[in-house]
Amino acid sequence: MTATRLQIYSVTPHPSVEYWSVCKVEALFETPFLDLVYKAAQIHRDNFNPRTVQLSTLMSIKTGGCPEDCGYCPQSARYHTGVAQQQLLNVDEIVEKAKIAKSRGASRFCMGAAWRGPKPKDIAKVSEIIKAVKALGLETCGTFGLLEEGMAEDLKQAGLDYYNHNLDTAPEYYQQVIGTRQFEDRLSTLGKVRKAGLKVCCGGIIGMNETRKERAGLIASLANLDPQPESVPINQLVKVEGTPMADAAELDWTEFVRTVAIARITMPRSYVRLSAGRQGMSEEMQAMCFMAGANSIFYGDKLLVTQNPEEDGDQVLMAKLDLEPETAENRGAIHGTEENIR
Repeated sequence: MTATRLQIYSVTPHPSVEYWSVCKVEALFETPFLDLVYKAAQIHRDNFNPRTVQLSTLMSIKTGGCPEDCGYCPQSARYHTGVAQQQLLNVDEIVEKAKIAKSRGASRFCMGAAWRGPKPKDIAKVSEIIKAVKALGLETCGTFGLLEEGMAEDLKQAGLDYYNHNLDTAPEYYQQVIGTRQFEDRLSTLGKVRKAGLKVCCGGIIGMNETRKERAGLIASLANLDPQPESVPINQLVKVEGTPMADAAELDWTEFVRTVAIARITMPRSYVRLSAGRQGMSEEMQAMCFMAGANSIFYGDKLLVTQNPEEDGDQVLMAKLDLEPETAENRGAIHGTEENIR
């Protein structure tokens, strides 16, 4: 089986960027676990400072009431999950949260709104919010759903740096998870985002009863985006009562670490973010993910509507692992020579 190169904006590909077939990614999944992690760690060191972690804070600025039927999402209006619908928050409230995030070490402030896609009036409102957050000296990221023509340009002009739009899962498994949109809809919005000159944050969710082959299909789809995403969030399903995925089978922790490692191998220059599901991971599992190439986390005690490890706990774990928040000063590659890893 082969994977198609998914060109979302016309660029000259980096000469070392490979085209990944699903079969080739599947072969990586079959690599002995420790060999796979070792290979990913080497690639990580060749492209990043392995002792730093990029910290992002995520805030829901418009919660619940989404008309889509994503089987994993507690914000869908179709499911009874106890998530209260909340309209778009005001600028001052969001800026206050952003100030707190910055004071605690976050370098990027991510804002999510539960829309299928924003309306022009919504873009005007979030543009005002983006300008205010950007003025604090933070990188900005938004996830607002499917975009119409011209919207990405408006967001770029407002100061947005990244747009998050996950592929969620493999193309062939997509309709098992989501019925209200198509896989190609995601690619269409990603194309608009790239055309506007925004950076892309694009990943997926692991543990939704997909097969290993389908996990390979997700990674191949991400790695074959042209250009590859600057940020790749790898989420472990957070099972929420009331959603169709609430009874999904447990995923063995080694399979998640394998997926992180393969994301690093196939997307060597992307930030690989350890995203949703971290609260259920042990310190040891998270440490293995960092060894396997994860170098970004969501920092703060809440994601959009689900819980996240407390900041104090993250600080303790990072201290144990001799990791520090990424800054402009410590950003960059430290190659894996003996001198650097003593």
